[in-house]
Amino acid sequence: MLTLPRMAQKEEPAPDDVRVLDPRSLRGLAHPLRMRLLTALREYGPATASQLAARLGESSGATSYHLRQLATYGFVEDDPERGKGRERWWKAAHRGTRWNADKFLAHPDPAVRGAVNTVLHEVATQHTQEMSTFLGTLHGWSGEWRAASDLSDFYMRLTPELAHEMRDKVHELIESYREKEVDRDTEGSAPYRVHLHAFPREED
Repeated sequence: MLTLPRMAQKEEPAPDDVRVLDPRSLRGLAHPLRMRLLTALREYGPATASQLAARLGESSGATSYHLRQLATYGFVEDDPERGKGRERWWKAAHRGTRWNADKFLAHPDPAVRGAVNTVLHEVATQHTQEMSTFLGTLHGWSGEWRAASDLSDFYMRLTPELAHEMRDKVHELIESYREKEVDRDTEGSAPYRVHLHAFPREED
């Protein structure tokens, strides 16, 4: 299951299969191709550098280099069950990633602040690409799946405290559905993505 970086206002204990970023690992992740590689491994499972290159439209040399960099920072690791041939198989080391973006945005090291911006913009880019892909293939989905999809936005006036409370409740609701996840071979099932974008805006 893919969990992209979450902005958190407070430190929370993370599950064992969720990586909590520190400044060093944040800088190691802050590269668009590394983030795409990690996303692909988390979503589609173990793969070789060549397989990932074909999926992402990159050269195998580039994917191989950045996989080794991800391994240096502990995001990916060898898959011993598959790595018996000449090619090296990789798998994600964790189900998801968590971080406190506010803490890093205020970090004294400009390299850390720059890494935050890189990661945030790449997350937004990935979300946009995924939504565009779905809309481009909308006619190929059943009426049931089209009815279960959503492209909505809402406007309200809140304080930071109320916005924080609402966001946490939405996260709790989404997390509760992990307990209801069905098996891969369940008839009619499909991977289901939920993007959550919530932010303040300037007055008109």
